[in-house]
Amino acid sequence: MKFAFVAKHRTIWPVAWLCDALGVLRSGFHAWLNRSPSARFRSDEELGGRVKASFAASDRTYGARRVWRDLLADGADCGLHRIERLMRLQGLKARPRRRCLPKDSGDRQLETVPANLLDRQFAAERPNQKWIAAFTYLWTAEGWLYVAAVIDLFSRRVVGWSMSAAMTAQLVTDALLMAVWRRGKPDALLHHSDQGSQYTSEQFQRLMADHGIVCSMSRSGNVWDNAAMESFFSSLKTERTANKIYRTRDEARADVFDYIERFYNTTRRHSTIGYLSPVEFERKLGLA
Repeated sequence: MKFAFVAKHRTIWPVAWLCDALGVLRSGFHAWLNRSPSARFRSDEELGGRVKASFAASDRTYGARRVWRDLLADGADCGLHRIERLMRLQGLKARPRRRCLPKDSGDRQLETVPANLLDRQFAAERPNQKWIAAFTYLWTAEGWLYVAAVIDLFSRRVVGWSMSAAMTAQLVTDALLMAVWRRGKPDALLHHSDQGSQYTSEQFQRLMADHGIVCSMSRSGNVWDNAAMESFFSSLKTERTANKIYRTRDEARADVFDYIERFYNTTRRHSTIGYLSPVEFERKLGLA
């Protein structure tokens, strides 16, 4: 590594100065410089290129573990620590997570809030057994864009979503309607959300009752009761929207659609389902 540093900076400072500063012999540096690259070095060069390609394909969001899974799926024979080393050498670092939760100023329309039947059990034994839902917001030059989503906990697939300039009951109703349309009329389905006025509204509750969906809600002010849903929105913002400036709501809508349908559902590797994408996980089980 010291010789590599000397080689990289010898056009800036004299080799003699660099070698003295690093405590290495000039003769050793010149011998290293004229030596043929080792098999390990050539292997690192080839693998490093594949690491960089995987990182770039994830829009610079994958950490070492997901890059490693990408390469394993592509037939590479390597360990996680080697991928971590190669990412450090290339300065490849995933974006840090951020969290930004929406605030609901509406009035709760249910006299009695449903119990937390999900009880933080974020695993499902079959499709359409447990759905979780929530909404968040994104800033554009035209104002806020609200994004609602419904996720099937079995495969972590986003099965329904909607976007609107208004934080209304229609926003979350449209997301649930898409999920029902995509997955078919559910049987013995549990739907979990927070206690937002949109989810307690008569319009949304009537839709749930019409389809025989059992309602579960988080305890007041407890975001951890719907942690899997918050994790999705954190990924959406960290991996796609955090560093974007949207001039219009339509521009933001198109980008969120691309993230959900082109990347998250079909490509992004999810740690809770064996580092497969939700669509691939369902396909392997003959469900997609």
